Amino acid sequence: MKPFDRCPICNGKLVEKEVEKLLKGGVHTAVLTVRAEVCLRCGERLYASDTVKRFEQIRHKLELQQVGEFQPLGQSFTVEQEVLDAIDEATTL
Repeated sequence: MKPFDRCPICNGKLVEKEVEKLLKGGVHTAVLTVRAEVCLRCGERLYASDTVKRFEQIRHKLELQQVGEFQPLGQSFTVEQEVLDAIDEATTL
């Protein structure tokens, strides 16, 4: 039995979907594809307790930089506000 029949945030309908979840730990980020109950109205995601436990385990590995078993996926970048402003300026011309 599911813990919720309706979304606990907005009372919308929940449907089971495969979703992408980003987990951050220390300087690392992991991308996972997992099952979740997703509200069709507000988009709230509800995860099974075993899935949440896996999230915690993965975050811990990321924090300890134990990422040897994870597959590298590109690079991450920080975009400074000046760059965002320049992009906005260029698109309004």
